[in-house]
Amino acid sequence: MSSALTDLCRYPIVQAPMAGGASCPQLVAAVSEAGGLGFLAAGYKTADGMYNEIKQLRGLTAQPFGVNLFMPQPGLADPSAVEVYRHQLAGEAAWYETPLGDTDVDGDDGYDAKLAILLDDPVPAVSFTFGCPTRDTLDAFAGVGTYTVVTVTTPEEAQTAQWAGADSVCVQGIEAGGHQSTHRDDPQADGSGIGLLSLVSQVRETVQIPIVATGGLMRGAQIAAVLAAGADAAQLGTAFLACPESGASVLHKQALTNPLFVRTALTRAFSGRPARGLVNRFMREHGPYAPAAYPQVHHLTAGLRRAAAKAGDAQGMALWAGQGHRMARELPAARLVGLLAQELDAACTAVSTGSTK
Repeated sequence: MSSALTDLCRYPIVQAPMAGGASCPQLVAAVSEAGGLGFLAAGYKTADGMYNEIKQLRGLTAQPFGVNLFMPQPGLADPSAVEVYRHQLAGEAAWYETPLGDTDVDGDDGYDAKLAILLDDPVPAVSFTFGCPTRDTLDAFAGVGTYTVVTVTTPEEAQTAQWAGADSVCVQGIEAGGHQSTHRDDPQADGSGIGLLSLVSQVRETVQIPIVATGGLMRGAQIAAVLAAGADAAQLGTAFLACPESGASVLHKQALTNPLFVRTALTRAFSGRPARGLVNRFMREHGPYAPAAYPQVHHLTAGLRRAAAKAGDAQGMALWAGQGHRMARELPAARLVGLLAQELDAACTAVSTGSTK
């Protein structure tokens, strides 16, 4: 790992920020205490909500951690397309006996207020999703000693992040669970993402800053593979989703290895932006018709998803998961970090000694 990353974690293992409640302070603290780097997800939270979670986390660990921010989104959604989708979801609203959400919302996710808090009371690391901050913003974080990471999905986005002054890039392959962190949401590009190993190699030849690789990673041997491809660390989300400390619902955790859910797919059905999840009824019925309208569709379906969870109906939930979900292990987060580190060490030893076991 680069020296800056080494200062943040003992092992090259990063716990992905999973918005929606999974990346709670308890999970982040457990990962950081075990030698990984845990990340809080500030997406969908108010600035005050983010700050309260940071305070809670600081009461649980003195180890370094990070906070992830969603970049403000341009208002490009077609209101008429959103209304058509609203009508299509009327049957869901009736079934779950809950109203559809208000789509007249800002797309900035409280970005400026969150920046102000994180610059006034700095945390060790901050990462960004759905775009690249300005050089002024990244310079401001550098000035307060915060390590910055920009999530990218192409070599071009990685180059933009380097030019803007990011300390590192989180390279996200198409295998990743949850939202694809493309900097520009182009419906014509849906499904055209690059696999992680190929993407890491391409980005390594494009930029000189450290790389954190993410997308479908579930085992230490896979971490070894991305390190060999040129990454400095690996970020895992779905692997930590099943941990008891995770804030994900029990239904979501169980679905990861439930034989009813045999595959994942990218969909706009729940949020209006491409995101990978377990294929269920809601995704099959509504995914083909969901407009490119983020965060409007996210707010439109939020009540439905909560109602489905309350009713114990996994077929109506957004079950975000990477392609390796069937390899999930229901282990305490600290034990999982330790096991991943052991597997990584074993894989590296096997390669260096030429072992085929």
